[in-house]
Amino acid sequence: MPIWLYEMSPLRVAITMVVFIEFISLSGLFLARRFVLPRLHYGSEGNEPISGTVQAIGVFYGITVGLIAVGVWNTNDGASDLVSKEATAIASLYRDVSGYPAPVRDELRAKLREYTVFIIEEAWPAQHQGRGQVLDGGRRIMDDFQSRLYTFEPATPGQAALHSEALRAYNNLLEYRRLRIVAVESGLSTVMWMVIWVGAAISIGVAYFYRLEDPKLHFILVALMGGFLAMVLFMIVINDRPFYGHSGISSDPYKLVLERLIDLSH
Repeated sequence: MPIWLYEMSPLRVAITMVVFIEFISLSGLFLARRFVLPRLHYGSEGNEPISGTVQAIGVFYGITVGLIAVGVWNTNDGASDLVSKEATAIASLYRDVSGYPAPVRDELRAKLREYTVFIIEEAWPAQHQGRGQVLDGGRRIMDDFQSRLYTFEPATPGQAALHSEALRAYNNLLEYRRLRIVAVESGLSTVMWMVIWVGAAISIGVAYFYRLEDPKLHFILVALMGGFLAMVLFMIVINDRPFYGHSGISSDPYKLVLERLIDLSH
């Protein structure tokens, strides 16, 4: 889906999708009743097989879209969980390096604070705009942190145990960071979107072939189908890119770590 769609508020996205799908659906119905149905020679007796076809397509399409919606929701939920885990990993690593002797302790804590501020002030706005993959500042900060951490030589068994725990926490942080960056670009493939949109077009298009004497009733039925499909597709769109736009995952877990642990300890 285009990135500009995620830059709108969820309410505006919902209205836009409903209006767009209803316009296409009702325009198609108008054209079908005007140019296609007069060329087909069948009466109201054709409504029964058409109804069966609509039901069959609706069932299969409903199952397909339902499974996609569940998958998208799980992806969104998993992305939110990754954010919490990375923030927790930062907090754990910060506590571990706080046990190091000065000046190593101060240098490592300063780098973790710099990384947390970078995520909040630079990475998150970029992710909301779909540019999360192009930033390189986080990698440079982590490289500097790693260089200083790896050069530390424990002088006592206690420092050796603390250093081992810090290395483990650092590796966890790197893993969650990498998974978050990958998740920024996660979403349904072009093929999946084609299946969704083509299936929606077929589902609504089959209803055009009903023989209904009252065109108002026909338009109402198609409008109801289009509105329902629009809301289902809206739900998929909003959850497909968990880090994009107004409805994207918030950076509050990092802010909590910064405010209640890192800045509070200074």
